[in-house]
Amino acid sequence: MLTFILPAIVVVALSLPLIKVFKGEASVNSAKKRLDLHISGVVGAAALVLFLGVANAPVFAAGSAITGTIAQGLGFLAAALATGMSALGAGIAVAAAAPAAIGAFSENAENFGRSLIFVALGEGVAIYGLLISILIINQL
Repeated sequence: MLTFILPAIVVVALSLPLIKVFKGEASVNSAKKRLDLHISGVVGAAALVLFLGVANAPVFAAGSAITGTIAQGLGFLAAALATGMSALGAGIAVAAAAPAAIGAFSENAENFGRSLIFVALGEGVAIYGLLISILIINQL
């Protein structure tokens, strides 16, 4: 249970300062200060959880149910990062290209094909990341 909650808390804590920057309600400098505060809080909380978890952790005997190597774990982490970061990049690209495409299409109907290409190029980034993660997982 802790393995699902702790990463979710880290992602939320690190992305919260950026929301006001994207909305235009905060400057980049104030967001950096808040991000530093969030990072120090997340690191402190993670250290506390790890300390409490290590103190109460059961000792696994040889032949326990946990199998796999560190290389496999890092491979799955790399696949997750490839998919997640490419989806994030594709979202940013489509968020910038789609309003411009709608504006160009509303002014001239002949711009539909060109604007559709630019939006599809942004969405293609997510597909490339997913393809890379599939290739990584197939190599494990």
